[in-house]
Amino acid sequence: MSDIALPFRPRGATQEHPVARVALVGAAAVFVVLFLLLPLITVFAEALKDGISAAIAAITEPDALSAIKLTLIAAGIAVPLNVTFGLSASWAISKFDFRGKSFLVTLVDLPFSVSPVVSGLVYVLIFGMQGWLGPYLRDNDIKIIFALPGIVLATTFVTFPFVARELIPLMQAQGTEEEQAALTLGAGGIATFWYVTMPNIRWGLLYGVLLCNARAMGEFGAVSVVSGHIRGLTNTMPLQVETLYNAPGEYSAAFAVSSLLALLGFVTLMLKNFLEWRHGDELAALRGK
Repeated sequence: MSDIALPFRPRGATQEHPVARVALVGAAAVFVVLFLLLPLITVFAEALKDGISAAIAAITEPDALSAIKLTLIAAGIAVPLNVTFGLSASWAISKFDFRGKSFLVTLVDLPFSVSPVVSGLVYVLIFGMQGWLGPYLRDNDIKIIFALPGIVLATTFVTFPFVARELIPLMQAQGTEEEQAALTLGAGGIATFWYVTMPNIRWGLLYGVLLCNARAMGEFGAVSVVSGHIRGLTNTMPLQVETLYNAPGEYSAAFAVSSLLALLGFVTLMLKNFLEWRHGDELAALRGK
């Protein structure tokens, strides 16, 4: 192949003009300040505007405590369900070939493309008093919509891709050689998974759990549809923020609850960054197998 004359001289990525580097860094810094730091600072400033004691009182009043408790319960149920589904789906997709495999992968990604409000409306259509199963649920005194089961269902739906999407590429990159060797040596399926597969995916699993938990605690759209916004009963923390924000004289209380939700998200982010810093090389090596 003959040499091709380029109209410019190739230059490395780190050899850009200093003005270009400064402009790129400056643009990134401006976006971080405007869209991340400034909103967070505003939330905490408004929460503490009436003093720390007022913020603590807003967080510890009965309705807020009920919202915090409900949020933790919903996340505490949804996350283990998603871990079970994520492990099963990623194991099936990465280790076996079967009909409908591509369809299963599509279903895993479905909550990313469907609006959370739409998913909430679907649950209302199925389990609501006027829905498909409404008469049966009413006759048997079973409450799903406007109760904890509906909130858990909605939270599980919008969060179930996170664990699976973290584990599927990790398991696919590892292949099946180690599992096949263990089976050849006489190990059973459960022993192979626990002693061979799990050590290779444990940090990726924990990473997916953190992301899933953060999304579960912050979910608003789907939960808003199925909860009924019953203050003190079916309000999660995001719904409690909206309720307080729209209530007269409770503006600062809304930001106090928002600050607690932001702190929970910040802790999750710090744990995620710690995993990336502490075990980043190990995760990269596992993906490169």
